[in-house]
Amino acid sequence: MNDRLADLSERRSRVFVGPAGLRGILDSGRPVTILDVRWALGRDDGREQYLGAHVPGAVYVDLETELSGPATAATGRHPLPSVESLQDSARSWGVRSRVPVVVYDAIGGLSAARAWWLLRWGGHDDVRILDGGLAAWVAGGGTTESRDVVVAEGDITVRAGQLPVLDADAAADLARTGVLLDARAAERYRGDVEPIDPRAGHIPGALSAPTVASLGPDGRLVDAAELLEAFAGHGITDADAAPAQPGAAPRIGTYCGSGVTASHEVAVLASLGIDASLYPGSWSQWANDPGRPAASGSEPGGLT
Repeated sequence: MNDRLADLSERRSRVFVGPAGLRGILDSGRPVTILDVRWALGRDDGREQYLGAHVPGAVYVDLETELSGPATAATGRHPLPSVESLQDSARSWGVRSRVPVVVYDAIGGLSAARAWWLLRWGGHDDVRILDGGLAAWVAGGGTTESRDVVVAEGDITVRAGQLPVLDADAAADLARTGVLLDARAAERYRGDVEPIDPRAGHIPGALSAPTVASLGPDGRLVDAAELLEAFAGHGITDADAAPAQPGAAPRIGTYCGSGVTASHEVAVLASLGIDASLYPGSWSQWANDPGRPAASGSEPGGLT
């Protein structure tokens, strides 16, 4: 049991870092790049929030313009940026190939995970999410500053494809042959409400697994045992943490409204040692294609 707990702790430490861990890095003087990725659906004041108070040395990252390509009906609200654009942006944030990166936000990592995913997808293997975000940092005694941080240009070379990606066809196939998780709120999965996309509902065969359920009331990730129990209810077990055959795609995928919060679900699964593919286009791409069926209700099927 002790070995198992130690293994789970080590897995989590590859993906998430607590406020005390980040403070230890800063106090030691070791180099680290800190990115502030404050964003939330329906809000555009991330930079203003950043300028009000942020972790010392943190660079602001604009999710809409730097972590996404141009939005279209065909690609979704937050398609992946081009390799060239991501590399230029990451270098402007000061990201260096051999220097760890910590990303955070003010909503429990739900937006910061997009930066985590993109940098990991681009080949940087030392990127972690600040567990609990800015609130946890302040609650733990961390100081803040309000200046706009400008850093020296980084040297990262983005090598796309280091994390698995799904397109719409592959997502539809995985919903039939594997496990496709819908990371949105349960009411959007059921089709009770749809605040922004043209159709309500979910991808037929997908399972409702709101990624916000992985967070406690304080915005921090819940215990690994609780996460494993929740994912087991979707047919995901410790066997999924075993190394896949070389070149084999994960049998688990996840999507959300536009590929942002689904990145958080990928990160949560990664903290358990489980690989998952991301469908970047997500519901915003799927719902704009009249040839794609939609399901409603609390069950995976139920075509509308």
